[in-house]
Amino acid sequence: MPIEADQPLVAVVIPALNEAGKIGRVLDKMPRDTRFEAIVVDDGSTDGTADEAREHGAAVVVRHERRQGVGASIRDGWKAGVERGRPYLAVLSGDDQHVPSELVPALDALLAQGADYLQGSRWMEGGRLVGGNSGRARGTRLYSLAFSILVGRRVTDATNGFRIFRRELLADPKINLDQRWLDSYDLEPYVLYRAITRRYRVIEHPCTVVYHRAESYSKMRGIKDWWRLFRPALLLRTGVKQ
Repeated sequence: MPIEADQPLVAVVIPALNEAGKIGRVLDKMPRDTRFEAIVVDDGSTDGTADEAREHGAAVVVRHERRQGVGASIRDGWKAGVERGRPYLAVLSGDDQHVPSELVPALDALLAQGADYLQGSRWMEGGRLVGGNSGRARGTRLYSLAFSILVGRRVTDATNGFRIFRRELLADPKINLDQRWLDSYDLEPYVLYRAITRRYRVIEHPCTVVYHRAESYSKMRGIKDWWRLFRPALLLRTGVKQ
């Protein structure tokens, strides 16, 4: 599909579940750069998230009538971006944990280096963590170490949801997003693992992660959700999943 010069390059998918009061802040911070457009996927919210997203300038709002999971939301957003002909796809948190303006230098870095996939990192030089707690910080570092061992390459921040990649990755027959086990937190580490092991050019880029102490700063709950993050690399490495 040819790319029209006046069309956005990047579909920025923002999954959201009951993020009224936050989703508007995220969209208001989107860069005033015509290379980007926002696609919000409302995963069955009951608090007016979809209406707020439309009011604050989302190019597209995809609505799930019932909750399907963050992985399913990201997948549907990426599919919408592909249908709109966008050559690059991205993800941002819907709860205002990322800094949308950082999409600009990240895209510039991806293009300058001719990379296929860019993974954001709060832990590399230039990255930042604002708020949070030491236990969660240790957890993300330990997870990234385990992921690195399983994938055979150092990844400093494998849990980070900030990422941009070429849409061609989703056409790879070995990258199959339409698997039910990827409907939750499994999908993003699955794509990162596949991008690396399929030998796409993967780079890391510094970004900021903000935990808002006055608000609930994560929908992850307990060992079950951490396992969903961890298992894609383990199951793919052992051949249990494809």
